Amino acid sequence: MSDHAKGGFLTMFGASCWGISGCVGQYLFTRQGMDSRWLVPIRLLLAGLVLCGFFLVKDRHLLVRPWKERRNAADLVIYGLFGVSCCQFLYFLTIQLSTAGVATILQDVSPVLILGVTCVASRRGPRVFEVFSVLLALVGVFLLTTHGSLTELAVSPAALLSGLASAVCVVIYTMWPKRLQRQFPTPLLQGWAFLMGGTVFSLVFRPWQMGYVPNAAGLLGIAVVVLVGNVLAFCCYMQGVTYIGPQKASLYSFAEPVVAALISTFVLGSPFTRWDALGFGCIFLMLVLLSLPEKQPAKA
Repeated sequence: MSDHAKGGFLTMFGASCWGISGCVGQYLFTRQGMDSRWLVPIRLLLAGLVLCGFFLVKDRHLLVRPWKERRNAADLVIYGLFGVSCCQFLYFLTIQLSTAGVATILQDVSPVLILGVTCVASRRGPRVFEVFSVLLALVGVFLLTTHGSLTELAVSPAALLSGLASAVCVVIYTMWPKRLQRQFPTPLLQGWAFLMGGTVFSLVFRPWQMGYVPNAAGLLGIAVVVLVGNVLAFCCYMQGVTYIGPQKASLYSFAEPVVAALISTFVLGSPFTRWDALGFGCIFLMLVLLSLPEKQPAKA
């Protein structure tokens, strides 16, 4: 199997796991009475313990190696805390404030932000198709969040803000760890990212003081969001990025909002209007445009 095929499969599978996890999170918020401030710290902490525990048994020297150099340690904190962990909290907060479908499509505006960072880093202006893709993304977000109305929002301003902020975090965890990924296995970096986020958010939100006790269905849902949405999804997606790069991976990551919208609509009963469909379509076209291969200049 070629690297492109491996990368496409891994990113699509990881994104689908995120979509499933998001819908389970919506179920936990709407049917089980959980709060994102309770779920996310526990989710991150458990996932971090699973992955770090695996490397503790397999190779304890490799486990602590990322912290031995100051630059690696700084990169890991930025990637794990401000990228992966903050993205997780903002994503689930957006689900709690809206639906899993809305949260995932707002998060998928991240390729436009990645494009902006790429243009600044390369010191070049956007190409015509890139400008068109940005306009498509803006139209898609407008249709999704307003349903065509110029006076009212179909989602709360808090959901819109947290969803777009999660897209910024996606840019951080997608583009920042390139140097780290050349040195360390992706699951190891994910384990430390989850463990850091779980520890920090636990100290900030103190879920043990909220008095919430999950039932059997709640415990099963937690297991799904930890194992499927954290361990499996992040490891597969980030490994896929190493094969095909962040821009191509963004196309395959559209499996996440598709899966989330289907489950949210047909299983959880969330409304899905024609405006939502048009918004999804615009952002999907944006991802297709940004994934097109660049034309190479002809040789003389």
